[in-house]
Amino acid sequence: MLVLRLLNVVAPAYFLCISLVTFVLQIFLFIPSMFRDPSTTPLFSPALLHGALFLFLSANALGNYVLVIQSSPEDLGKGLNLGEGAEVMADWLDGSRSPGSALPSTHFCRLCARVTQRHDHHCFFTGNCIGSRNMRNFIMFCLYTSLACLDSFVAGMAYISAALSMSFANPLAFLTLLPHSISQFFSGALLSSEMFVILMLYLWLGIGLACAGFCCHQMLLVLRGQTRYQVRKGMVVRARPWRENLQEVFGKRWLLGLFIPVLNVGSDYRRQKEK
Repeated sequence: MLVLRLLNVVAPAYFLCISLVTFVLQIFLFIPSMFRDPSTTPLFSPALLHGALFLFLSANALGNYVLVIQSSPEDLGKGLNLGEGAEVMADWLDGSRSPGSALPSTHFCRLCARVTQRHDHHCFFTGNCIGSRNMRNFIMFCLYTSLACLDSFVAGMAYISAALSMSFANPLAFLTLLPHSISQFFSGALLSSEMFVILMLYLWLGIGLACAGFCCHQMLLVLRGQTRYQVRKGMVVRARPWRENLQEVFGKRWLLGLFIPVLNVGSDYRRQKEK
């Protein structure tokens, strides 16, 4: 438990550090290197277009990240009838559902010390549980984090290709890039800044693919009307049309959340809270 609590603090700091490094490299290294192309007008230069795209992806990733943290499941637990006595609290600490709770798939998280409705999992990178209140923002966070990492990966590949005068037309060139760069770095033929960018390339690719895979897996569960907690516990869910499952998570005005990091607009939970 001590290791998990430590990971719950270190993982968000690691994510914010990677985000800051990515932003600095994009703004002060990759984008300025694109201004060297004199064949395009300033309005449609690759630097401005890429800079606008990167800022859009970063703003949505960071905005949904903040909303996942702010949309804490703590408020949901205040309205639950958890009962009294050590026996009922022991049920919650074991991860089982409280007999006095009327909400489905509620779960008490030991790390958060909170109760989450439609609990999915505990995300260490946000230090928060993912449930009905912040599921939509978590999926959008994974989506835009993946796109921002892959965008940085492409920009970094273009920078390294120009800096080292090498071509990545052969797929094996990227696989042999790291060992070849390490040997050049220790021999003094490669700058430390270029070596750092090469290391970040593999990190961006790994994070981007991991977030994309996790986003697809989460969307599949949403379409089926399930959560990871329900699958892990073997809970049976009522079969519903996939449109209703999507509307429960994304709300009726889901298109707004694709471009702007907002809370669950028009979701069933929001309507129940207002009542």
